[in-house]
Amino acid sequence: MTNVSVIIGSTREHRFSDAPARWIKEHLDRRDGVTARVLDLRDFPLPFFDSAMLPGIPGRPQYDNKAVQEWTAAIAASDAFVVATPEYNFAPPAVLKNALDWVYAEWQRKPIGFVSWGSVGGARAVQQLREISVELQMAPIRHAVHLPVEAIFAHFQGNADQIAATLKAKDEHATALVDDLLWWASALKTARTITA
Repeated sequence: MTNVSVIIGSTREHRFSDAPARWIKEHLDRRDGVTARVLDLRDFPLPFFDSAMLPGIPGRPQYDNKAVQEWTAAIAASDAFVVATPEYNFAPPAVLKNALDWVYAEWQRKPIGFVSWGSVGGARAVQQLREISVELQMAPIRHAVHLPVEAIFAHFQGNADQIAATLKAKDEHATALVDDLLWWASALKTARTITA
């Protein structure tokens, strides 16, 4: 069984993030041998990273903060990730970057894909997240889903039909993302098992 976590990268009130996160999870749920779940950063009230010791330091004791412990355990239990994220000012949200920074070894050698939205479909946030994930020794996949800014306008106008139509129009992109993600998840899970 391949465990895939869909991370909601925003905690804002009235956020758009829930719709694309549920949509990509539905794509994952259709695949055999996959268990998909949503990890909502609202459920993990992580403090802004303030530890004197970095997560990657060998022999570092477990962090005391319960939310950090639960977040780390959730990442450790995952074989692959899809991040659903808006773009804020050419970048991913600070709360998402913070969540990435709290963990190190548990991210390593696992694939990560992205569903994004905002100006130019959130592409600039995804570009930064790809670079961050490489530093965390992850495997960012090529295919991503970039939703047009019109989807966000539809959300704030309460136009559920327009949101559904926008997501449906991106189904082919979601299929490509999931295909690649699961290929890499299988390959890297096998490699982790061999080298463990």
